[in-house]
Amino acid sequence: MTAPHDAPTAAELVEAVREFLEQDVLGATEGRVRFHTRVAMNVLGQVQREIELGPELRDAHARRLADLGVADDVALAAAIRSGALDGRYDEVKAAVWDSVRDKLAVANPRYLDS
Repeated sequence: MTAPHDAPTAAELVEAVREFLEQDVLGATEGRVRFHTRVAMNVLGQVQREIELGPELRDAHARRLADLGVADDVALAAAIRSGALDGRYDEVKAAVWDSVRDKLAVANPRYLDS
């Protein structure tokens, strides 16, 4: 499927702004502005990863939930609380771990290296 928008993509635009902040702004600032520049760079990195990885991660999460027989995270939590999934501990643990790993891949992939 082809996107309706021409290049650059949203991810490429976000990356360009993040690189501008990193290469041109960060070194020219100090104190509070430097701190907020770093925060903005981190936010843009997260947005870029969500744009790039989001559809794949969303689909994987939906498959994990479906495999457990629940519609969403609220239903998963309810099933865990009620004991409905007690006999499937290893599956639930794997699904939850995979979801956490996917969230970290977007929020801060460096935490996955720890």
